[in-house]
Amino acid sequence: MAADSPSTVRDGFGTVSRTAGVVFRYALLAATLLGILAVGILFVYVANDAIQPFTADPGWHLTFFLTLVVPTLAVGYSLSGRGEGSLRVGLESLGLLAVMPLFAGGVAVLFLSILPALVVFSFAVALAIPLAAIVALQRTRQVGFVAKLVAAAVVTVASLLFVPNFIQNVPVIPVEWLLVALTIGAPTAAIAGAYAAASWNDRRVGRIAALAALGGVLVGGLVGSLTGVGGIAATVLATVAGVPVGLYVATVVDQHPTRREGLLLPLVVLGGMLLGAFLVRTVGFAGPASWLDWAFVTSDNSFSAESAGIYPALAGSIMLMLIVSLASFPIGIGAAVYLEEYAGNSRLTRLIEVNIANLAGVPSVVYGLLGLGLLARMLEDGLPVFPAVVADPLGLEPIRVGGDLFGIGTVFVGGLTLSLLILPIVIISSQEAIRSVPPSQRQASYGMGATRWQTVKNVVLPKAFPGILTGTILALGRAIGETAPLLVIGAPNEFGIPQELSSRVGAMPLQIYAWATTSGTEEFYTKVIPAGVVVLLVAMLAMNSVAIVLRNRYRQRN
Repeated sequence: MAADSPSTVRDGFGTVSRTAGVVFRYALLAATLLGILAVGILFVYVANDAIQPFTADPGWHLTFFLTLVVPTLAVGYSLSGRGEGSLRVGLESLGLLAVMPLFAGGVAVLFLSILPALVVFSFAVALAIPLAAIVALQRTRQVGFVAKLVAAAVVTVASLLFVPNFIQNVPVIPVEWLLVALTIGAPTAAIAGAYAAASWNDRRVGRIAALAALGGVLVGGLVGSLTGVGGIAATVLATVAGVPVGLYVATVVDQHPTRREGLLLPLVVLGGMLLGAFLVRTVGFAGPASWLDWAFVTSDNSFSAESAGIYPALAGSIMLMLIVSLASFPIGIGAAVYLEEYAGNSRLTRLIEVNIANLAGVPSVVYGLLGLGLLARMLEDGLPVFPAVVADPLGLEPIRVGGDLFGIGTVFVGGLTLSLLILPIVIISSQEAIRSVPPSQRQASYGMGATRWQTVKNVVLPKAFPGILTGTILALGRAIGETAPLLVIGAPNEFGIPQELSSRVGAMPLQIYAWATTSGTEEFYTKVIPAGVVVLLVAMLAMNSVAIVLRNRYRQRN
């Protein structure tokens, strides 16, 4: 029998061509590079119109080339020669410095323009009390499950009803930045301490890390209030950006000493930017005539291109994403856990999964119609707690709640509509992540005497968490870029900063659409709209980058 050709391999599946395999591999590589190239061309195209880099003096370009580009390339090349680890640390730390301030800005918008610090603090305390009660009840073995459930429900309802009102009426209230520090800084410090204790396997290190993080947040808020930067903005920046960056640097320095050189890369980039800015200002080189600047990000919308800003749309997008996260993620992940771990392989389960898959492919405008008909029209007068169908025969008045939340173009309706849009995606991605957990690990847990819930909580969810996190953040990235559902539910073209859930709201893609359809000047088309697109793309890419980094970090830990 003749030997097989070197270009073929014979196995249980028949004859496989090596040439076809190589062609397929390079075809996949080409498709990936083509997608990256297309996104890069789009970003460069709109960024060129928004920033207009070629309007700067040649000396400006030369200065930043010598102070920023050349040192960065030199350090990057040097780190690549020391091994992949050092360069990876440099890129990760540089990414943290670039992305985390963006998220800090988003959180700062919530406290500065939308949610009063005292209100957020009061509800945070109201939620912390039942959480502490639940933890205490879990440690009490003499009380039965039903009694624990009833006690937790009573404490939760009582806390939400009375604690916020009590705190908001206290005559002596701390300054707002201190309330923000207690609201988000203290939990962040606790999380940092828990992470440090787990990483170093030492509770003492965890306590030191928690105290250092909380101290850094308080110092940042105090310095910001004294220097004019703003206490709230500085507190949020120290919490959202400073604590994660500091924890990452401490982890690299202590646990990966051979990769410490990678931390030089962000220092070189920051130093080059500061040195270049100092030199061009000293010499007097003119920079780009950019439309994408701080004034554009922080200004209100206007019919004039020179004074147009995206701040109300940015605040609206942040508010919508907050509702989407709270509404879709718990339901989606819970549904995925039930379908994979509890429902079994029945006909009903398969029917539900097929319908979920079909819903993931439904056009977004259909979800807009659903939100308009169900949320904005049928529930316009509120959610029927005691409907008229039951109340009328009894001669009683029907009871509806939340009538101000449901209506045309409100924050609440917009958030729920976008939640319906991404809910199938969250469920499917979470299901795939749960399926990736090896069955042997479940069986090992059952063999140790664990219940199904203990297995799900301690084995399945921790292993599936990277995939779940990636899918949910990518779904959130889709929601932030949707326009059609908001148009259908009646979100306005001209809008202000939403102050409550019943306010009418817009979003960044809707603002860009409004500029494109209602503003006919050339400056809007060639300058303002590209600047808005860059802000939207940066937000989406930042969210996707965080998803990728978190997925990789959790995979390494698992």
